[in-house]
Amino acid sequence: MLIPYGFFQRSLTTSLGNIVYYTADGFPWNNWNKGAEADSETLVFLHALGGGSSAYEWSKVYPAFAADYRILAPDLIGWGRSDRPSRDYQVRDYMQTILEFVKQTCDRPVTAIASGLTAAFTIRAAVEQPDLFKSLILVTAAGLNDFEQNYTENFFAQLVKTPILDRLLYSTGIATHFGIRSFLEQRQFASRDRVYPELVEAYLQSAQQPNAEYAALSFVRGDLSFDLSHYISQLTVPTALIYGQDTEYTSLELGKRFAQINPTAIRTLEYLGDARLTPHLELPAIAIGLIRKILPQLSS
Repeated sequence: MLIPYGFFQRSLTTSLGNIVYYTADGFPWNNWNKGAEADSETLVFLHALGGGSSAYEWSKVYPAFAADYRILAPDLIGWGRSDRPSRDYQVRDYMQTILEFVKQTCDRPVTAIASGLTAAFTIRAAVEQPDLFKSLILVTAAGLNDFEQNYTENFFAQLVKTPILDRLLYSTGIATHFGIRSFLEQRQFASRDRVYPELVEAYLQSAQQPNAEYAALSFVRGDLSFDLSHYISQLTVPTALIYGQDTEYTSLELGKRFAQINPTAIRTLEYLGDARLTPHLELPAIAIGLIRKILPQLSS
């Protein structure tokens, strides 16, 4: 799994295990302004969940902010280089580790930039402890059971509820070069031409880590799904929503419904029609520009 130039791997211990994270700690960032890190705002980049997910998802974006911000990009528990306990993961596990990570690494409120189901966890974390967050920038946020949808009714969620078959499906259908590339081309990206070898390899390395199947199968089964609309009204942290091209469980219309519930907290809603689930990985230059536009809007 690629670590961008000028960034290094660090780790800390949470109640669920060791979390690996990446931060700027080398040339050219270490010399740009001595002592600047102590005064800089912190951006925490949180990746989505799915076979092979890791902090690599944001690795084409966060280096662009390292000259002006302190950057933290963790591999969440169960993913990437972080610990992968053998357990059935629940929503509370991810809420708790996000909160623990922020508390251990930051002494002031942070801006969390998160995607997918992790964006939904981040909203719930911010509702529970709003003092830890300055603002949220959330990409394709969805709880997957939103507005009476039932994610667990889909074919794959039903299929992986069968013991033994679930791990067989993971090892032969998900954690393979063909499985990773097919998902990226057919579901995650709007254009298959943007799927390149380094990207496939990064996802494959994460997917093939020992015990990586536990978190992935908890996600596919629907153990981590919930109705995010039940929590949006409680959000007080200034928030921006970004959506890519419509997919089965996320869409601009979903974002509009979330924004209508709480227009006070949700300050802006953006749409990228030429990208799907991870616009920041598919069109990183566009995502960087959009985040730069949004940050001062949320601070004003």
